[in-house]
Amino acid sequence: MKDYEKRYEILRDILGEKGINIDEVKEKLKRQRIETPSWAYGDSGTRFYVFKQKGAARNVYEKLQDAGEVHKLTGVCPTVALHIPWDYTENWDQLLEYAKSLGIKPGAINPNLFQDDDYKLGSLCNPDRRIREKAINHILECIEIARKLGSRDISLWLSDGTNHPGQDDIRDRKHRLEESLKEVYKHLDDGMRLLLEYKFFEPAFYLTDIGDWGMAYLLSVKLGPKAMVLVDLGHHPLGTNIEQIVAYLIDEGKLGGFHFNAKKYADDDLTVGSINPYELFLIYNELVGAEEEGLKLDVAYMIDQSHNIKQKIEEMLQSVENIQKAYAKALIVDRKSLKRYQQEGDVVSAEKVLTDAFETDVMPIIYKAREEMGVPLDPISALRESGYLEKIKKERS
Repeated sequence: MKDYEKRYEILRDILGEKGINIDEVKEKLKRQRIETPSWAYGDSGTRFYVFKQKGAARNVYEKLQDAGEVHKLTGVCPTVALHIPWDYTENWDQLLEYAKSLGIKPGAINPNLFQDDDYKLGSLCNPDRRIREKAINHILECIEIARKLGSRDISLWLSDGTNHPGQDDIRDRKHRLEESLKEVYKHLDDGMRLLLEYKFFEPAFYLTDIGDWGMAYLLSVKLGPKAMVLVDLGHHPLGTNIEQIVAYLIDEGKLGGFHFNAKKYADDDLTVGSINPYELFLIYNELVGAEEEGLKLDVAYMIDQSHNIKQKIEEMLQSVENIQKAYAKALIVDRKSLKRYQQEGDVVSAEKVLTDAFETDVMPIIYKAREEMGVPLDPISALRESGYLEKIKKERS
């Protein structure tokens, strides 16, 4: 018997005493889905410089090729978020067929409203109606691309804001934003969703037009049921209780998705789970707790990172594994005991339930799930041994 299988059986007994079925945890891990971003496979960097990597994807087809490799090695990453115009192509049918040939398909479509001289004073909030209409038309173009690719979500982040007091009228900007979003919203097909992302600062440094989850939530309520809130883990001031935001959005039925990454200071776009893995676990604890209480969640779990120093595919594999571990640990929380201690006011015991789950080595469950899915137990080692990295360095030189 392999070492992890022995540990799996030991965990079966330990969790079984708490009423947790380890095989059900394993099956949920096998059904987990994590979307990777096309832009993380190409050369990208900080706000200051891009350190180019040999073999980095140079176009959307090479990005899909790398994403397909990640899915082949993990079994849980079947979709790829696309960014327009970064990933624009003249033949979407051809792109879709190529993605399918790799065992993957396009995911969320991300409009770009921050890399155009016209957007100096904003896009959807710009004082100039012509520029607002230009931005709206770009989003409508993205909706049409989503139709062609069979994608459901339009993931919208606005860099709109102002840098100086008095630069623009704040309420006027709010009115322009609502008017623009309503025009976009009415073009969504049934089954499509508009995911509204928020960020408290940058690139605007006085105010951001969708600056926090409350603004995004209010807009989504005004727009209707096809509008949801997207939570990017790096888009909050230091010390923000993100798990509380997640719990509120779950309870209001407005949590549409995540952009997973990690930060130390601001929007650092670091490897998921690399800075504060306990926070990631607590976020998943809210998600799993809601599902086990019978709430039906429809959340898009997406990675959004800037892979600047680490080898790009390897960092993606790291991120996926850290998400898997956080999810697995949330699945083994003794929720019956947790609820009892909470109701009794036993704060120490309630917290210990969470820390016990967080400190548990869940890799035996992940290994078992990987074995049954027919993917490598160690994806990074498998990637390094496969020759894929050497192949793309040669082909993309």
